[in-house]
Amino acid sequence: MGLLAFESNQGLWNSGYYSQLFGIGGVMVTVAILWLSTGYFGGIGAPFAPYFWPYLAQLPKKKERKRPVRVYMDGCFDLMHYGHANALRQAKLLGDQLVVGVVSDEEIVANKGPPVLSMEERLTLVSGLKWVDEVIPNAPYEITEEFMNTLFNKYNIDYIIHGDDPCLLPDGTDAYALAKKVGRYKQIKRTEGVSSTDIVGRILLTFKQKEAGSMEATTDANVAVNQNTGADTYDKVKSQLSNFLPTSRRIMQFSNGQLICTQAPLPGARVVYIDGAFDLFHAGHVEILRSARQLGDFLLVGVHDDQAIRDRRGYRPIMHLHERTLSVLACRYVDEVIIGAPWEVSRDMITTFNISLVVHGTVTEGSSVVGIDPYAVPKSMGIFQTITSPKPITTVSVATRIIDNHEAYKKRNLKKKASEDRYYTQKKFVSGD
Repeated sequence: MGLLAFESNQGLWNSGYYSQLFGIGGVMVTVAILWLSTGYFGGIGAPFAPYFWPYLAQLPKKKERKRPVRVYMDGCFDLMHYGHANALRQAKLLGDQLVVGVVSDEEIVANKGPPVLSMEERLTLVSGLKWVDEVIPNAPYEITEEFMNTLFNKYNIDYIIHGDDPCLLPDGTDAYALAKKVGRYKQIKRTEGVSSTDIVGRILLTFKQKEAGSMEATTDANVAVNQNTGADTYDKVKSQLSNFLPTSRRIMQFSNGQLICTQAPLPGARVVYIDGAFDLFHAGHVEILRSARQLGDFLLVGVHDDQAIRDRRGYRPIMHLHERTLSVLACRYVDEVIIGAPWEVSRDMITTFNISLVVHGTVTEGSSVVGIDPYAVPKSMGIFQTITSPKPITTVSVATRIIDNHEAYKKRNLKKKASEDRYYTQKKFVSGD
C-alpha cells in the first residue's frame, strides 16, 4: 500500500526549534549565519558558509502529512461468500482505506437477473467485513464517467479495483473501461472455487421442494452420487461440487484481519462463546455475532463440521466446513474460530478456552434429534444466556427464496454459468493472493 503526501504549513514556527534560537546564544548564531552567508556585516562573505551548512541541515524541513490512499471496489454481493470477502481483502491491501459500492437491486436485475438478498441484507453483510471502511449503497453496475468523477471528487478515491475475471455489460463492453483509460484501475486475482452462480446451483440441486416451512433434501451435492442415478445425473451433481481447495495460507490471511495477527484474549478478558453451522452466511449471522460480541471482550465462535450438521438436521450444509469457516473469520465481530467445534459444550472446553459466557440466539435452524441439550453444562454452571436474534433470517429461508423462484434463477444461472465456463476454459495463472 502507499501513501499520498502533501505539504502542510507547519514548519520552523511550530516545530519547537524556533524557541531554541531565542536568547543570547540564538542571537549570536543568527548574526554568524548572516555574516558568513551574505557578507551582511561587510565580513568575509559566502566562502565560509558551506562550513555551517551541515548545522543548518539539522533545522527541520517542512513536515509532510500523509493522506491515506483510498481504493474503491464494487459488486452485487448477492449470496455473500468467502470469494467476495477475499476480493475485498485483496483490495484493502492496495490502499489504506477501502470504500465498497453495493450495486442496486434495479441494476442487478438489468444486468444479471433477480437478486436473492435485499439491499439492506447485502449492506449488512458488506459492512460486517473486517476489511471494509465505508460503504456506498445503490452503486451503478457500470463505472460511468459521471460516477467515476463522483468517486474521485466526492469520495477521494485514488484507484478502482476489480478482479481478473471480465465484467461485461449486456452489450458486451467492459464495465471498467473508463477507469482503465484514465489509469486509475488496479486488478486483483479472482478467488477460485466459488461464485454466487455456483451456490445457487448447489441449492437448486440439494433441495427439491418446500414443505410446510422446511426443505426436503434430495441428494448430497458434497458426496458421491448413487451409481444407479445414471451418467446424466452424475455429471449434473459433479458439476455442482465445491471446487474450493482450502489451504493454511488462506485461513491465516483471513485470521489476520487488519494485517495484525489474531491475538489471544488478554488476562481477565470476558470470553463469549457462540456456535452454529453458519451455512450460506447471511445478514442474520452478522447481526447475532455483533450482539454476542457486545456481551464481552473476546468473541469465540464454534463452527460445526459437515457430518455433525447432517446427523442432527437430516442434510449436509450447502457450504462445506472450510468455506463456512472463512465466512465467519471474515466477520469484523469475530476474534477466534474453533473449526469443527463439538456439538455439545463440555466443561473441559469451557476451561480450555476460559469461556465466561455461552450464548445462543432465539432463531435456529432446528434439529431432527430430540432430547439432547448441547448447552446443558453451561446452563448448570450458570454461564448460559439466550439472546434475541436481531433478524429472523435462516439458511433455509434464504434457500426458499431460490426454490420459490426456481425458473428465474435457473435462467439466470444458465446465462452466468456459460460466462464462468469460458473463464475457466481460458484462464491462465495470475500471480497474487
